[in-house]
Amino acid sequence: MNLHEYQAKELLSRYGVPVQRGLVAYTAEEAVSNYAQLQQTTGTKWAVVKAQIHAGGRGKGGGVKLAKNADEVREKAGNIIGMMLKTPQTPGGMDGEGKLVRKVLITEDVYYPNAEGKMDTKEFYMSILTDRATKTNVIVYSTEGGMDIEKVAEETPHLVHKEYAHPHLGIQGYQMRKIAFNLGLSGAAFKSMVKFVEQLYNAYTQADCALIEINPCLKTSDDKIIAADGKITLDGNALYRHPDLAAYRDTDEEDPTEVEAGSFDLNFVKLDGNVGCMVNGAGLAMATMDIIQLSGGQPANFLDVGGTADAKRVENAFRIILKDPNVKAILINIFGGIVRCERVAQGVIDAYNNIGNIQVPIIVRLQGTNADIAKELIDKSGLAVHSAITLQEAADLVKKLVK
Repeated sequence: MNLHEYQAKELLSRYGVPVQRGLVAYTAEEAVSNYAQLQQTTGTKWAVVKAQIHAGGRGKGGGVKLAKNADEVREKAGNIIGMMLKTPQTPGGMDGEGKLVRKVLITEDVYYPNAEGKMDTKEFYMSILTDRATKTNVIVYSTEGGMDIEKVAEETPHLVHKEYAHPHLGIQGYQMRKIAFNLGLSGAAFKSMVKFVEQLYNAYTQADCALIEINPCLKTSDDKIIAADGKITLDGNALYRHPDLAAYRDTDEEDPTEVEAGSFDLNFVKLDGNVGCMVNGAGLAMATMDIIQLSGGQPANFLDVGGTADAKRVENAFRIILKDPNVKAILINIFGGIVRCERVAQGVIDAYNNIGNIQVPIIVRLQGTNADIAKELIDKSGLAVHSAITLQEAADLVKKLVK
């Protein structure tokens, strides 16, 4: 589950991670009020107006603006709220539709001079995630903060460092000092970075995060280390341990079809193809998507109805798939182990009758428990449903019917 920047900073603050302070606003007037409050509590002169969407690269699309007074805060917040923000990470990239901005974060200005009037800020990159190859947590960091880390890794890989921490042992003191040393820090900034890494790692493990990314991780002119931005992805499988974090979910940022499917307890991911899939089991679903691709079609979704598919569940899955206007055919591929094939077949028939006026061809392949009874039910239903026995037959029908 992805978090907004303001939510990520709230979470990091719980674990003592220093962050760029800010307040979220849903209107331009609220943004001005937040700016005044920040001036009182932080002493900041200027403010940064940041669009809050689940995508990186917001500055490239005009979603991050510096404001020097209340009038500029009002103007820039008003321009950003309600815009369709396009970034390299929104659907379709910079040429796509973009994402609607519903709120902005008004933050303090952290790029200020030190007591001698010297501007001495430095931007670093830092992230923590799980390295499945080594079965450890890995801290990825670089002196090249504020940039696309993928580009840095491709063009200057020697500037990207990694430190591995075993999940049972945690990150060790010498590793935190090594990170601060490799970032070229000394004195107070060195000590601040060591503490920052420790607190960030605690947040990652204790909140069951799948990813924490700080870009930029900023050294201020007075040698503080703070998270000037924050991207966090929580492990959805662990949310039952964190009901307070589950409340951070913003369904406005998710595909509405996926949200609806989740309400029916269906595992659904929308794709860009033309053949809808309804399968029981994630492995079989992946294989079915391969079959569709090899047959000349393209999967329009990943949909796992699970091992307890009944008539109502199948009907809900049908309705979800049919919401996609790009779907030209639906392939139902069920292996009857726990679930009996005739129950699925009856679900297909009931769904077909209840929904009515289904214009796309439906291919059904049922194997396993009571598959023969299921095939007989479908063949005698009188509906325009095509049954298949083998995967090859299903693939041939997809190829024929899609074309």
